Amino acid sequence: MQSSVVAGLRAVAPILVGVVPFGMIYGVVAVSQGLDRLPAILMSSIVFAGASQIAAAELWGQGAPWFIVVATGLVINLRFLMYSASLAPHMNDLQPWQRWLGSYLLTDQGYAVSVIRFQSPGEVHRFGFYLGASIALWSTWQASSLLGVVVGLQVPAAWGLEFSVPLMFLALLIPTLRTPTPVIVAIVSGAAALAFHTLPLHLGLIAAATTGLMVGAWRERFA
Repeated sequence: MQSSVVAGLRAVAPILVGVVPFGMIYGVVAVSQGLDRLPAILMSSIVFAGASQIAAAELWGQGAPWFIVVATGLVINLRFLMYSASLAPHMNDLQPWQRWLGSYLLTDQGYAVSVIRFQSPGEVHRFGFYLGASIALWSTWQASSLLGVVVGLQVPAAWGLEFSVPLMFLALLIPTLRTPTPVIVAIVSGAAALAFHTLPLHLGLIAAATTGLMVGAWRERFA
């Protein structure tokens, strides 16, 4: 298992370069929206989901009711249900504590590198690999978001940290485009995301993901 943990760390290492500015963006947004430092830092440890953290901080700064903040975070994080369903067949023999820990550590990046590895030839301790990648992501996120909270509005706008987020997700997407079905799903999902981006509570993300899933399922069954 130890070698698999190390393999997970190595697999996710290039992605950590994009996680650092992402975490800093959250910290800067949280401070700029009036969140105290301690709650902003605790959110990274408790929620551990960058997109929903940023959305929650922005809504909080706009004076949105708490239930709107919570509902928005839940909607954005609905994609993790799809990730869990995708990972389950690869790790169906886990102990209860492993399931709880794995659920807490689930991220876009950890999911992507794990699924790619699990579908590749060669033996690997799957939970060990997933754990290695996830711990590296968790540690990097905590440190970078803490840095963003501490530095706050002193980060120059010229640094363009916001561009790191789409670039990071593109880096996750490209290795999966090995066959026609993922390519078609990516194109359809991207088009759906543009079409649905005006939906409230970030529902466009869920609508685009659902559209992509439906197209993928249809391709796998009938193509």
